[in-house]
Amino acid sequence: MECSGLSASSLLASARRDFHWRICLAYTDRVRPNDPLDGCVGFDWDDGNVEKNWELHRVTFWEAEEVFFNEPLVVRTDRQHSQTEPRFLALGQSDAGRLLFISFTVRHSLIRIISVRDMNRREARAYERTKA
Repeated sequence: MECSGLSASSLLASARRDFHWRICLAYTDRVRPNDPLDGCVGFDWDDGNVEKNWELHRVTFWEAEEVFFNEPLVVRTDRQHSQTEPRFLALGQSDAGRLLFISFTVRHSLIRIISVRDMNRREARAYERTKA
């Protein structure tokens, strides 16, 4: 289900030109040299993932989308899960300050969130280091 016109999705159109400078990419030797979010214009959700993320982790789809509009947003490739399509991992925070870990892919200029959960202690420490 495409979530255009809802929550952070509606903000995406107006923030599109500012999207790139709001992203802090954490590169390792395995990360692609270009920004995976370059050219993204919205979000695309699978109904099953919306329910799964709520039931397992109590994260709504709009809270997950907020992460992409807050800084810093730390993104890196997920080589382990990129066999059929490029996958990425993101560390960021919602508008309420909740620290979230997001697994996503990009399909046809839309960010498709696969899984979202609270960061674990190690991820939260790595994320906090990017703020310094």
